[in-house]
Amino acid sequence: MIRFSPSRLLAPALLLAVSCAAAAEQKPDILLKAKYTEVAVSFDNEIKTDAPLLKHLTAAGKTWASKTLKELVEQRKDMNDLPADIRNRPWSSERGYVQSALIANRYASIVRSEFSYTGGAHPNHGSDTLLWDKQAGKMISIRPFFTELADGGPAMAAIRNAVVADLKVEKKKRDSDNPDMSLVDALEPKLLKIGPVSLTPSTSAGKSSGLTFHYNPYAVGAYAEGDYTAFVPWQTLKPYLSAEGTAIFGGARPPDESDKPK
Repeated sequence: MIRFSPSRLLAPALLLAVSCAAAAEQKPDILLKAKYTEVAVSFDNEIKTDAPLLKHLTAAGKTWASKTLKELVEQRKDMNDLPADIRNRPWSSERGYVQSALIANRYASIVRSEFSYTGGAHPNHGSDTLLWDKQAGKMISIRPFFTELADGGPAMAAIRNAVVADLKVEKKKRDSDNPDMSLVDALEPKLLKIGPVSLTPSTSAGKSSGLTFHYNPYAVGAYAEGDYTAFVPWQTLKPYLSAEGTAIFGGARPPDESDKPK
């Protein structure tokens, strides 16, 4: 049986760092099996305390797991002519949901991470983000927090510039001699293009200190560079916030957030 481990699922360089306690292995909440193939889904304890959220994610997780297992089984049918040691190599695909922040006891930021191994040179991993409105009982975007988020508009231009600046600082840390900035410079000031976003925790209770953007391998650099995150503080967002946004943003990013591996 595959045992879900956040440290394995998210990979060492993945943007979402978890505590040592959370990194302990736990039994998957959803586990589907076929010959030499397993698909698993897990939810962290914070998510499990919110019954409507857990119900929503469980339904999505079951749909994904069933579809993924079917696809992997179909892929294996093309391996019949390969040697047994390759044909029978274990495959796995895992999805894990972690609540990274709960703002105003209403908005739950979720990072959905994936890990898969299907016999290639290395496992693949990545992440996406979700935002759950506990009051409305549904997933939402960050649009209600802003007066406008039009493609190429003032808010998105400011966000894009802040993201690019933060990414360039990190890329220079990883390669001080000749960092390739081409993919960073190519980021567009469009909400659906700039990358998955989550609300960042704050030193002020119930507040968010800004937005964190998440980048998988290949998104803004070579695979070997790993994952990146970019932080945009709420002060940069302030001129563009709606009344709802003004109410939830404030404070500073906690030290343990800024110190997490990129």
